[in-house]
Amino acid sequence: MADLSRCLPLERSSVEAAHELIKPYIHETPVLTCQTLNDLASTPQLPSALVGTPFEGQRPAAPKINFFFKCENYQRIGAFKIRGASHALERLSKDELRNGVVTHSSGNHAQALALAARTRHVRAYIVMPTISTPSKIAATQGYGADVIFSGSTSEERESVVEDVIQRTGATLVPPYDHPDIILGQGTMALELEAQVRELVRQDPALSVRYKGTGNGNGSPRAGGEQNNITEDQRNGSSPQKPKPPTTKGTPSACIPPSQRAGHYPHLHAVLAPLGGGGMLSGIATALAPTPTLVFGAEPSFQGADDGRRGLLQGARIPSVKTLTIADGLRTPLSPLTWSVVSDKRLVEGVYAVSEQQIKAAMRLVFERMKVIVEPSAVVGLAVALWDEGFRRRVEESGGWDVGVVFSGGNVGVEALGGLFEGGEMGGERGVGKVGRDGARVAENVAG
Repeated sequence: MADLSRCLPLERSSVEAAHELIKPYIHETPVLTCQTLNDLASTPQLPSALVGTPFEGQRPAAPKINFFFKCENYQRIGAFKIRGASHALERLSKDELRNGVVTHSSGNHAQALALAARTRHVRAYIVMPTISTPSKIAATQGYGADVIFSGSTSEERESVVEDVIQRTGATLVPPYDHPDIILGQGTMALELEAQVRELVRQDPALSVRYKGTGNGNGSPRAGGEQNNITEDQRNGSSPQKPKPPTTKGTPSACIPPSQRAGHYPHLHAVLAPLGGGGMLSGIATALAPTPTLVFGAEPSFQGADDGRRGLLQGARIPSVKTLTIADGLRTPLSPLTWSVVSDKRLVEGVYAVSEQQIKAAMRLVFERMKVIVEPSAVVGLAVALWDEGFRRRVEESGGWDVGVVFSGGNVGVEALGGLFEGGEMGGERGVGKVGRDGARVAENVAG
């Protein structure tokens, strides 16, 4: 990888420079809103949902949350990883690219590096654990990469990568553990800021700061609308479709003068998935000079929440062994990304959600937004919908505009069906996947 002495510092101006560098190779992905999800997030959970939590017996929070979804599932290769991979290759010299590039990844970074390399006529060697999903393997091969399979433990993968480097002279491009990757991933935060500002300029009622009677879609709230939220949706289990709200126009007199002039201050918070930490570190770096709070979101299954647990114990957790359905988040933070995520000035906190809550959030996105996302993409939404600690903080602050990163949409049709068919795990992400020695185990698998 590029010599660290040549890397730009982790600061907003470096993210801005990275953005200019990679614009020809990425899409500016859309930011979507959804009034139904705003209403659901702004509806208190049922008391039964708090049983067994630290909030049992207390009044459920009643936050006001308006979402702005940054849809990286519409990015090239179907995920945000193309940003970091493109920036990393742009920073490499011709000599460093001459013998190709190599990485290890379970899917999204694999596809991203394969496409970035093909775009620059560079050979790519991708080491993928046998536990990788078939759709991601096929996509990586489709971009022209040489795919080499390995076992799923970190030792097995690193051994194969080292063998490729010795055999070919290829340059390693890690999935997340490098400043060039971090700066590239952070470019989505710059876009999110600008896009939200423009959306609210066009329709101030999209913001919780709006002081009129609207419901956030330029529409006054219809009486009894909250009754359309079902008990299952409040609890994060198998939600049914709520009825769409009644809408009318927004009276311009209700718009505060500062918003009529287009002066949207800032998002109150951004929620982003946390795996190896490249994306969250990039977003935190980009937003460091702003008042926007940055939070990470992780799956809790089988200890996948190493970031949250590490913050609680005050030390990085170096290894993760989990088969969470959020397969892009099956890896621990690196020393570099830990240095960012553990800095309270940059990342305000990290929350974790269950497999059932991930599935419920996916279903809501499919049914209400008509958007295809992978499990890893919705952990941030699940936090806002069902983590009572986060929700109480929003309520105490008077309501938040929350940016939520949908990190990717690389999920196969068969897996979509399997994810919602009984059991804690389902589809190609959980069933029938084994390591090289036949054991179902995934250790520190980068997405």
